[in-house]
Amino acid sequence: MLSPRSHLGSPSAGLAWGLVGVVAFSFTVPFTRIAVAGLDPLFIGCARAVVAACLAAVALVVGGASRPTTRQWLRLAPVSAGVVAGFPILTSLALRDTAAGHSAVVIGLLPAATAVVAVSRTHERPGRRFWVGAALGVIATIAFTVAGHGVPTTPGIADLYLLAAVVLAAVGYAQGGVMARELGSWQTICWALILASPAMLVTTLVVTDGHLPHATAGQWAAFGYLAAISMFLGFFAWYRGLAIGPMTTVSQVQLIQPVLTVVWAILLLGERPTPELVVGGAAVIGCAAFTVRSRVATGPGGAPVSGARTGPVSQVS
Repeated sequence: MLSPRSHLGSPSAGLAWGLVGVVAFSFTVPFTRIAVAGLDPLFIGCARAVVAACLAAVALVVGGASRPTTRQWLRLAPVSAGVVAGFPILTSLALRDTAAGHSAVVIGLLPAATAVVAVSRTHERPGRRFWVGAALGVIATIAFTVAGHGVPTTPGIADLYLLAAVVLAAVGYAQGGVMARELGSWQTICWALILASPAMLVTTLVVTDGHLPHATAGQWAAFGYLAAISMFLGFFAWYRGLAIGPMTTVSQVQLIQPVLTVVWAILLLGERPTPELVVGGAAVIGCAAFTVRSRVATGPGGAPVSGARTGPVSQVS
């Protein structure tokens, strides 16, 4: 466990860790789409958290992690509600009725949403260039996904699920990044999983009536990835990246997630690439590069403007 801020790493290290997390998360939508073909969406959203909580319990015991204080448990609640329960359940429900490409349109709003929440939770003050880049990234993401998958379907209940998922995930990401500066990156997601596990376990038992659902080997494999990587290991890298920060900047690495998601959809789901998709993907990546190079100012007590990292750090490991 590391205490001095200098041991956290440089801003480039934060971006690198964030990119690792984004690559892990980019498989989530295609694998969820595969899993919901044979498994109940509510089961997927809850049971993957139960499996991940079991892995988290082992990691916490082996790693000798310190138990959070009462105040820290309360501050972990938004993380549990956002990334352990809200986003997995709501996206699973949405992907039962909508395509992976359409889902990426709405989920592409997540980086900007995370930046907005992060500004409210930290002293980071992105400049105009950052917000211009973030806005262009949202526009490019939507244009890219629409170009690659056709005109989006008429807004419906699935879109409401996705919008709610984006809001909850943004809160969970930003709050998790703050908590990672106190508890450590992997400890934060582990304790958040433990906190949510009773509710997730009860819901899983109710949905399945105590019986293991029937599904193909491929659908179970997709579920396994969602539980072990999307719900667990991916957050080790993602929260470490956010903890190193600047959080608003690292969050924009997610702009490339829809690009990667569409690539995996092509390879795993048989979707066909188009010239518009290639051009749009390049535009999204360009916006991400423009945004992450922006300068971030901080409030009183913050780090220097360039590569700012904010807030006290007790431990990050």
